[in-house]
Amino acid sequence: MKPRILLDCDTGIDDALALLYLAPLIKTGEVDLVAAGTVHGNVAPEVGALNTLRVLEDAGVRDVPVAVGAARPMAQAVSLAAEVHGSDGLGEIGLGDPEGRPIGISAPEQIVRLARENPGELTLLAIGPLTNLAIALLLEPALPRMFREVVIMGGAFAHQGNVTGHAEANIWHDPEAAELVFAAGWPITLVPLDVTHATVVDGEWLDRLAAGETDRARLATRILVFYAEAYRRQLGTRGVVIHDALAAMLALDPALGEYATRPVRVELRGEHTRGTTLWDRRLHADDGDRPPVKVAVNVDVKTFRERLLASLL
Repeated sequence: MKPRILLDCDTGIDDALALLYLAPLIKTGEVDLVAAGTVHGNVAPEVGALNTLRVLEDAGVRDVPVAVGAARPMAQAVSLAAEVHGSDGLGEIGLGDPEGRPIGISAPEQIVRLARENPGELTLLAIGPLTNLAIALLLEPALPRMFREVVIMGGAFAHQGNVTGHAEANIWHDPEAAELVFAAGWPITLVPLDVTHATVVDGEWLDRLAAGETDRARLATRILVFYAEAYRRQLGTRGVVIHDALAAMLALDPALGEYATRPVRVELRGEHTRGTTLWDRRLHADDGDRPPVKVAVNVDVKTFRERLLASLL
C-alpha cells in the first residue's frame, strides 16, 4: 500500500523543501498526501497555510486540504523565526497568492477526523512544533492507536541545540506539547538534529540545484538564498541544513536510517535547559511505563543528498 501522509508543518524554507521533495511522488501516485495542517513556529499558522498552498501549487499539486492550526504554544509566548526564513517564511521572494484557500476546520480537528476515518492507515509527518498534535490528543485520547506511524522532526541529544545551547526549535517552541506527545504512546520515529545536521548540503550542491530547469528547482533555488545567508552565520561557509526533507524521506524509506529505541522526555523547568530532549543512555535504565520512541541516530547522508537533489531536478 502506498504511503498515506498527513502533514503537520510550519511552512518555512525547509518545510517547503520537504513539500518539493514529496511533490513528484504525489504527482506520480507513489505517495498520497491526504491533507496538511499548519502550526506556529517558523511563521504564524495562517501564513504557513498560504505558504503550503503556494509551494504545492507551484510544484503542480492541487486539491490538498490545508487547515490552519494553533497560533501559540500551550504555556509560553509565541516566537517566530523571521531571521532564518524571512518575514514571509519563504525567503522574502515575493510569491503571489495561491489559488487555494485553507479549509474551515482547525488542524487539530482535521487530525482527529482523518484518524477516525482511516484508523491504522495514516503516517503523521510532523515537521513543526507539536501543539496541534497535543491539542488533537486532548480532543481524542485514543489518537495514538489510530496512526500507522508518527514521524517527528525535532529534538537534539548529543548535538547542540539550534535555539538555545541545548534545545531544538520545534521542541523549544512548545515544550509542554512535546512532552504530552512523547508520553502518550504514539508509534513515534524521532528525527533529531543529531542526524539532520549531518546532512548539510554545500555550495556545490546548491550550484547543481541552481542549474536545474524544473519549476521545483527554480523555486528551491530562490528560497534557499535567504536560508543560506542565515546558515552562513552558523556554518561559516555556504551551505544549508534541510531538516524537514530528511524527516519526509525517512517517513517513506526508513531503511535510510539507523535507530535506537528509548523513552524520550522534555525538560520543562530548567532556566537554561527548558525545551531540551532527554533520554537515558544506560542499558538497564528504569523508565517505568514511559513509552519508547524510535530515534534516528545515523542516516545515509550521500543517498539523502542525491535523492533530494534528483527530486528537485
